[in-house]
Amino acid sequence: MSAASATVTLAVLLAALAGAPLFAVIGASALAGFWLAGIDGQAAIIEIYRLADTPVLVAIPLFTLAGYVLGESRAPQRLVRLTDALLGWLSGGLAIVALAACALFTAFTGASGITIVALGALLYPALKTAGYGDRFSLGLVTSSGSLGILFAPSVPLILYGVVAQQLDLPVRVGIDELFLAGLLPGLLMLVILSAYSMWQGRSLARARTAFDRREALAALRDAAWELPLPALVLGGIYGGVIALSEAAALAAVYVLVVEVAIRREIALTDLPRVLVQAMQLVGAILIILGVSLASTNILIDARVPSRLFEAIQGIIDNRWTFLIALNVFLLVLGMMLDIFSALVIMVPILLPIAIGYGIDPLHLGIIFLANMQIGYFTPPVGMNLFIASFRFDKPVMTLYRATLPFFALLLFAVLIITYVPALSLWLPR
Repeated sequence: MSAASATVTLAVLLAALAGAPLFAVIGASALAGFWLAGIDGQAAIIEIYRLADTPVLVAIPLFTLAGYVLGESRAPQRLVRLTDALLGWLSGGLAIVALAACALFTAFTGASGITIVALGALLYPALKTAGYGDRFSLGLVTSSGSLGILFAPSVPLILYGVVAQQLDLPVRVGIDELFLAGLLPGLLMLVILSAYSMWQGRSLARARTAFDRREALAALRDAAWELPLPALVLGGIYGGVIALSEAAALAAVYVLVVEVAIRREIALTDLPRVLVQAMQLVGAILIILGVSLASTNILIDARVPSRLFEAIQGIIDNRWTFLIALNVFLLVLGMMLDIFSALVIMVPILLPIAIGYGIDPLHLGIIFLANMQIGYFTPPVGMNLFIASFRFDKPVMTLYRATLPFFALLLFAVLIITYVPALSLWLPR
């Protein structure tokens, strides 16, 4: 390493340690890389423009807006009522209701922390009233907040597809294919946690309610405006009627009309606040994505992924061992970084290496997101542990103990997803 590159690297590291924003650190490293390579710094701006010219990118702000508007309305309460009316008669029915409601809500918001805040106040007391133990109830709500990341139209799924499409890959990575790839792995996680919930609720009479046809019909009528939304979005995409960006626009307009104009649960005076909150998240994602792709080009030009692959291949000689090492790395990454930053920083580096081991990009995407999903509540620094600690006013050590059974079950599911590629690839391929 030359003296100039060492000095620049040290300066960037010092800026990161001093608490500089992540996008500034990544952008500075990209500009420094261009300068050291003798390339005009305007190349970084060109990369950001190339990203802005990606048609599918518009889906991220629109789906995020739809999710935030739903979160501000009473849609979560209607969702819980409907799932309770349909599933509450099962052993452990209320716990399964919590799992299903959290998964569906996170699928549209794309942020598990929002799910804990929005649904936690409703589900945690309900579980306690039904007779579930405090530790089980806390663990369930904290861990199920991230379950919907693998279900369409999750923003992390879209973001993985956008990042993968910016790379020169030998295999197509379509976002519609990613939606299909996440379906069976996501259902596997839900089924495993549902079975555990049924076992926990087997002796709780209060946790089970008789099926009431009138209540089920009333709950269906109550949620009548929200129920068509998944069918409109996913049916339109897979029916070939509308593109992803058009489906996102349809979702945003539909949600705004229903919750603001028809149900009137969000006042027009509150709408600017909701828009600002949604776009703050989108802005953070997009600015990190832009500077990361500029940085990625420098890494590719310097052959960093291929050199890493060669170095790793000298230590790990088969794909199965590599997948175990990848899972461990991603779990740690999920504890340290939010999912959006992890996607845009690590996917461009990991994807070429994984392809070198014969791993399908769709399969890698599901492995990546499944690990990040449980990294959210992996002790000691999983973000959802601290959100739940604040939301329920419980010591974080209590949350550590409460989430351990759920962590073990979902880790088992991740291993199945990792070593049974057909689970992710059967539907899309």
